[in-house]
Amino acid sequence: MTAAAPLPDDAPHILVVDDDRRIRDLLSRFLVNEGYRVSTADNVPDARAKLKGLSFDVLILDWMMPGESGVELAKSIRGTSDVPIIMLTAKHEIEFRIEGLQSGVDDYLAKPFEPRELALRIASILKRAQPAAAPPVESVRFGKFVFHIVRGELRKGDDVIRLTDRERDMLRVLAATPGETVSRMALAGGDAVSERAVDVQVNRLRRKIEKNPSNPLIVQTVRGIGYRLVVSS
Repeated sequence: MTAAAPLPDDAPHILVVDDDRRIRDLLSRFLVNEGYRVSTADNVPDARAKLKGLSFDVLILDWMMPGESGVELAKSIRGTSDVPIIMLTAKHEIEFRIEGLQSGVDDYLAKPFEPRELALRIASILKRAQPAAAPPVESVRFGKFVFHIVRGELRKGDDVIRLTDRERDMLRVLAATPGETVSRMALAGGDAVSERAVDVQVNRLRRKIEKNPSNPLIVQTVRGIGYRLVVSS
């Protein structure tokens, strides 16, 4: 049997809480194959102990367990955490579904269920839980200059500095990841033939924005790799 590929460090971590060992084992194997890290607990006290020591991205709780139920655990978790919760239950009546949702769970899946459906619901919950993407940067400032990325416009105060198409393209690539090294190949647009001309074009750009082009502070050389754009905070 081929060994499973190691999971990435940032793989989402799921806690499965169910008193049925067969279900715990099934879900653990299935979800690991889906690319998740999985911990399991067979009762609520065990789950609470794991919640104290570990961080989870999704909780999968069985409703009916000896002692404290999954619904009771969900209610107590909601007092301190908004971690996504999926409730598993053999209860099919609508009033139980309503009770489960009122306890603060994010989704509800009746047993028996298809593991692939559970995987889709987990993926949907994780997608909704992701923080909103930061708005794209519209402009960067370096020295006395401001470069408007979308417009491709370089200004020094009220004056517009004329750029060639290649200078504008290179500034856009550099400004997309300010402070990070950009390879000559990337600045050449992936054209290996044009890569040799990048140094010449960078020198021309420096003459327009550097106080001392021979000692550049804005477009800095990263020896053997490429260049980086140093912007103002």
